[in-house]
Amino acid sequence: MAENKKLSRRDVVANLLKNRQDALIVTGLGGTCWDVTAAGDSPLNFPMWGGMGGSSMVGLGLSLAQPSRTTLVITGDGEMLMGLGSLATISAMKPKNLSIVVIDNEHYGETGMQKTHTGMGTDIAEIGRAAGFPYAEIIYNNIDLNKFSARIHLSEGPILGVIKVSIAEDPLVMPPKDGAYLKDRFRDALLVDPNQ
Repeated sequence: MAENKKLSRRDVVANLLKNRQDALIVTGLGGTCWDVTAAGDSPLNFPMWGGMGGSSMVGLGLSLAQPSRTTLVITGDGEMLMGLGSLATISAMKPKNLSIVVIDNEHYGETGMQKTHTGMGTDIAEIGRAAGFPYAEIIYNNIDLNKFSARIHLSEGPILGVIKVSIAEDPLVMPPKDGAYLKDRFRDALLVDPNQ
């Protein structure tokens, strides 16, 4: 697929978060962290900053601890490749409220734009299906993105969406960097009853 036909990562993330309500959002490092912040910083966002490979497992823990809330992990292809084993664990645990979104530009954006394995034929959605995800798809267009975005809140998970995006770079929109502050902010927001 030609590069100019791929989706804009910033637009994709804004679409995914437009109806987020009280969903818990965990981001991978780098680009996805900035994309989520650009869509609107929230105390219910938990950016992993430098925890490469761990976002899906943090999302799993949150989804199990908060089964009545949607948990959405938004991470990149490089970060997901580092944590592929998490897909097997997530599938085994079967959290209905967990969605994993891989923003796949087929490059390691944080280390110099080297091509990732997804740019050489590795299919993360197929790995998810083989691990037992009931829904795991590659998304190339806005029609399928809109369907996937609606599916996130239906509690039919775990679900995995690998969204192919352009390598175009967007301006940095940074969340707070203080890890202790982010942890406390997230915990305090999490403990508030959304029904009050």
